[in-house]
Amino acid sequence: MRLLVYPHELSIGGSQINAIDLASAVANAGHDVVVYGVPGPLISYIEERGLRYIPARRLRYRPAPSRIVQLAALASRERIDLIHAYEWPTCLDAYYGAGLFLNVPLLCTVLSMQVMPHVPASVPLIMGTRELGAQARKVHRGRVWVLEPPIDVERDTPFVDGKAFRSRHRVANDEFLVVSVSRLAVDLKLDALVRAIDAADLLAGSYSLKLVLLGDGPAREALTTRASAVNRRHGREVVILPGADLDPRSAYAAADLVLGMGSSALRALSIGRPLIVQGEEAFSEVFEPSTCELFLRQGFYGLAEGAVGARRLAAQVESLIRDPGRRAALAHFGREMVAKRFSLQRAADLQLDIYRQILADPPKRRLSDAMRSARLSLMLEIANHDPFRKREKKLREKSILATVHSGSWPPVLGE
Repeated sequence: MRLLVYPHELSIGGSQINAIDLASAVANAGHDVVVYGVPGPLISYIEERGLRYIPARRLRYRPAPSRIVQLAALASRERIDLIHAYEWPTCLDAYYGAGLFLNVPLLCTVLSMQVMPHVPASVPLIMGTRELGAQARKVHRGRVWVLEPPIDVERDTPFVDGKAFRSRHRVANDEFLVVSVSRLAVDLKLDALVRAIDAADLLAGSYSLKLVLLGDGPAREALTTRASAVNRRHGREVVILPGADLDPRSAYAAADLVLGMGSSALRALSIGRPLIVQGEEAFSEVFEPSTCELFLRQGFYGLAEGAVGARRLAAQVESLIRDPGRRAALAHFGREMVAKRFSLQRAADLQLDIYRQILADPPKRRLSDAMRSARLSLMLEIANHDPFRKREKKLREKSILATVHSGSWPPVLGE
């Protein structure tokens, strides 16, 4: 097969890395794969995996007219058999040119935590959790599969050495190291990151503990301010934010405990670390046999009651600090589970089977689907570029980040 894989962006993130890892595994199975996307930090990761990369034209609008034309030309020139797009904007870039007019089969993977109505009804979907797959089947006419985020269990193993990471960040042998690898974003991530800092603050007076938040993003300055206040309060370096790392395996390996969600949580388990899964609105749960089914159903993420403070998370961390035997058992259980269910090779085999099914029976396109998706995406773009809405969004983010700076949490909005 001649395949074009189109991640929604090439900044550091779980969805993008999943797309590249799967593309590499499919190429290793003997297929011709090209990765297309707007230039970003993950270009080096694409090249490291031995994949051919074609840069996409930059344009903020979704779908992007220049990329629609570029993709159609690419599909024709490269004789592409199938385009695999990740998330709805890239799907529409592929659909309105190569798909609609050149009849190139298209597959869309949606790893966000909701079913987006913008994907044309005839386009086959891959969803990232069983719950989302069930939701998609209720509202989407096209075929729907579930493929959980894959992990390269041959690369992310318990044999990764974390000693250099601990040394680089001055983590003493007797310090309990908690690590979170995450985008420092306002949406989806910020609640978990703030509560991690606050939990470290609650525990630092009783335990020799250090929290490393590895990543970068628009919330970094506010989180650094909050972390600095914690460090001053305890007279030592309790929380540090060293920035992003394209290869964070040593950070996971160095940790005594990992806090995470999504692919980051799975990588921690693959490297053999005990894990607390975080989400939003104060959600946190230890990953263990009693919670495994919950996460297999809803994904490694969750929502809670939005309680004030981080005492729930702090209590969970403390229980693991005090029980090294439990930590070792959880690390072993997590590694076995990921190796069995989330391995990259298993996911690649499933994905190749999906490709074959689509090529054997390509979906029939309807003009009404194209018109509906165009209308929905146009309405969203008009709203996104509405100066009043943009101003409101900026004010909302400013208010949220001000709350991070101030030391209180969660923010009170709309008052």
